[in-house]
Amino acid sequence: MSDKKDKEPKAKKKGGKMMLIIGAVVLLAVGGGGVFGLVAAGVIGGGKAAMKEDNHPKLIKKGATDPFAPAAKEGEGEGGKNTEGDGGSEYRTIYFSFSEDFTSNLKGTESLVQLSIACSTRRDYRVVLWLKKHELAIRSAMLAVLADTTDDSIQSPAGKEALQRRLTAAINKVLTEDEGFGGVDAVYFKNFIIQ
Repeated sequence: MSDKKDKEPKAKKKGGKMMLIIGAVVLLAVGGGGVFGLVAAGVIGGGKAAMKEDNHPKLIKKGATDPFAPAAKEGEGEGGKNTEGDGGSEYRTIYFSFSEDFTSNLKGTESLVQLSIACSTRRDYRVVLWLKKHELAIRSAMLAVLADTTDDSIQSPAGKEALQRRLTAAINKVLTEDEGFGGVDAVYFKNFIIQ
């Protein structure tokens, strides 16, 4: 009988040790998975993670050098003079004029609108380069806005301002879709004719 009593405790010890080993492995797996999740989420170990660089056009202060501006041709430079005024915005403004006029029917009438348009940005020269690069798509988007405009809505100064905001949004939408960033601050009418 004593043989049976000695065998039973050994079996229980083996089972208990196996459960301890399995429990330890499970705890290690769960702990390792948790740490991996926290590292992947950036909660821990963020010191070495590379931050994505902001590559959007930057605001350019008055008198600062624009790294994307074209070099002045000989005889066109200002001789290093700062021509910016002291008042107003702290950022310089550059303008872009669309090369051709915009002509469109107005919504719900036989009237036509003919516009000569320019826009402005306070950001670096990349915005102007993008305007030139995507002028065809921008013109198309702006003509769609004009075609969706009623004659009555642009008779008042408030209506013209609303049209300027809609045109600015259309330009920025095209630039955002194609370049990842808009950057146009405002649209201006150089000529505005309704026939």
